[in-house]
Amino acid sequence: VRIPLPVSNILWEHCIRLANRTLVEGYANVKKCSNEGRALMQLDFQQFLMKLEKLTDIRPIPDKEFVETYIKAYYLTENDMECWIKEHREYSTKQLTNLVNVCLGSHINKKARQKLLATIDDIDRPKR
Repeated sequence: VRIPLPVSNILWEHCIRLANRTLVEGYANVKKCSNEGRALMQLDFQQFLMKLEKLTDIRPIPDKEFVETYIKAYYLTENDMECWIKEHREYSTKQLTNLVNVCLGSHINKKARQKLLATIDDIDRPKR
């Protein structure tokens, strides 16, 4: 059965969006992450994008920025992270909490970590 191109494109778009959301969820389940691990996240995602570009003509890639922004957040400092958390409400509480615990966990003191986690909780509170 031939699938019309517009329908095929919609299916591809949904699959790509789901795959990108799943990547971010997977990154949010990381327990420890070194600088090399962060670099591998970026490299893996770039490889994924290259393969997608060969498979489909859909441009721009849906939710590409969603994944790239999350990976780049692993490199933020404590002060930048607080602003980033407030600006990026598209990520779940779990995803934001993991960023604080994994990427800043060993670089900041307990009080600073608690402050960032409280910021996440304050953002999440209106959703409840």
